Amino acid sequence: MYRTHNCGELRMANVGEEVTLSGWIQGSRDLGFMMYTDLRDRYGITQLIFTEENTTKEVFESARTLGREYVVKVKGTVLERKSKNPNIPTGDIEIDVNDLEILNASKVPPFTIEDDTDGGDELRMKYRYLDLRRKPVQENLIFRSRVAVETRSYLSQAGFIEVETPVLIKSTPEGARDFVVPSRMNKGQFYALPQSPQTFKQILMVGGFDKYFQLVKCFRDEDLRADRQPEFTQIDCEMSFVTQEEILNTFEGLTRYLFKTCKGLDLPEFPRMTYDEAMEKYGSDKPDTRFGMEFHNLNGVAKGKGFPVFDSAELVAGINAEGQADNYSNKDIKKLTEWMQRPQIGAKGLVYVKFNTDGSIKSSVGKFYSDDDLKAWGEEFGAKPGDMLLILSGEEEKTRKQLNELRLEMGERMGLRNPQEFKPLWVVDFPLLEWDEDTERFHAMHHPFTSPKKEDVERMMNGDHETMKALRADAYDLVINGVEIGGGSIRIHDRDLQSRNFDLLGFTREEAMAQFGFLLGAFEYGAPPHGGLAFGFDRLCAVMMGQNTIRDFIAFPKNNQGRDMMIDAPSPIHDEQLDELCLGIHLPKEA
Repeated sequence: MYRTHNCGELRMANVGEEVTLSGWIQGSRDLGFMMYTDLRDRYGITQLIFTEENTTKEVFESARTLGREYVVKVKGTVLERKSKNPNIPTGDIEIDVNDLEILNASKVPPFTIEDDTDGGDELRMKYRYLDLRRKPVQENLIFRSRVAVETRSYLSQAGFIEVETPVLIKSTPEGARDFVVPSRMNKGQFYALPQSPQTFKQILMVGGFDKYFQLVKCFRDEDLRADRQPEFTQIDCEMSFVTQEEILNTFEGLTRYLFKTCKGLDLPEFPRMTYDEAMEKYGSDKPDTRFGMEFHNLNGVAKGKGFPVFDSAELVAGINAEGQADNYSNKDIKKLTEWMQRPQIGAKGLVYVKFNTDGSIKSSVGKFYSDDDLKAWGEEFGAKPGDMLLILSGEEEKTRKQLNELRLEMGERMGLRNPQEFKPLWVVDFPLLEWDEDTERFHAMHHPFTSPKKEDVERMMNGDHETMKALRADAYDLVINGVEIGGGSIRIHDRDLQSRNFDLLGFTREEAMAQFGFLLGAFEYGAPPHGGLAFGFDRLCAVMMGQNTIRDFIAFPKNNQGRDMMIDAPSPIHDEQLDELCLGIHLPKEA
């Protein structure tokens, strides 16, 4: 027997018991005639004590050879600890060891296996098997497991059926780039890894499975960020004979249940906000509503006063950083301006107005505007003494996006984005289509299978080009703390309407049939009205734990270049494999 107990469960009630523990050596303290050693497993840490008096010379000398991360098995007696440690659950006891077996030695780890490690991201990902021993990473993966179990429990009790959909599917031209897989048996042809099970879950609805779900791996060959990975997991769901309202209520219920069971938290209400309202007030379709600082349009009071930057702008708008007038010196504002001028944001400049607590007004455009003018701006914002206005101008869409970055940055600096406060929000009524000036074609805002609102169906079938730009979708996103947790829509279930949407997206009839003929054919055999939603599972777990990156909620993540540093993938393959797959490309081995 390797252990009678784990390293996190012994308490005062166990004093006097003979026990066996196994685990990894966290660290040791040699006092000459006595040694203290911390033994760790995923359940916790237990202190071991070796003494010349109570152990054989062989055991005591063996204990002195132990290094960090050695794997050992010990037997001994549970004692009350003289110097207690209130910071760990086992801090009242220790094990007086009388027998030690080294199960495996360890090289010196390349970084410390501690909560706060000295290892950088790349090093920790190369030695991920060591990083996985750290308590914060283990806690994240254990939390992820619990969320998965509770998700299955909730949806199963709600009548959903879990169905696995194929991983080798057909490449589609919409959305992100596909990862493709060459077929050896069908030479010159390729599978694609699914970006989502979208068409398959719709086919399941046609097949009569009116409530489907799946915790499913998805793959997208796109540029990576903190909240993206080339492979990720979705809570993927679809329902038949439902309205948008019924879908929102169902998955609001799931979200509340997960926060309650896994975090012990009751979420506040889930307000609804239209896409247009979100873009106007926050410049983002995933606004962080933990704090205010909404945009205010100054076109009516700032233009026409002789300041050419504002006069020539399509939009002049800003935010009110409440109580910050005394906190920002000219040097601080210069640094903030430079932050906004970085290429990632691209603002040309930043205008400020300070309403000082002594009643004075100071502004970077004071020579163009009188105090009365600036007071009028303050009234637009509801500014009080001590507040500071921050204002941008330019093309409307670009300015709103820049102002969103400024709002989030100020919210962070002002301590308004508490990661343990959760503000959910449904964003609804997205545009159905987006016009791309470069390619001169429409793109689907969500995906090609999203239904227009019922009142817009006639205009979609018979309207002109400008009408198409105004079409609204029965689409919705769940946003929590400025992070898009999931999204979905009511789907098109009529063949003619789906064909019309493919036409608008630039598909020829032949292309549409080649790509989606199976779905169009299915719609001719009594397809029910249906809709669904998918949550980004890794992202949901990260937000619930108040963290910004999804990498530590994935056991074996990729780095920012999409590489697995531990197994060194992707990697070249043998020329024989390339020939067998008819790829005809022989890359240098170091490529």
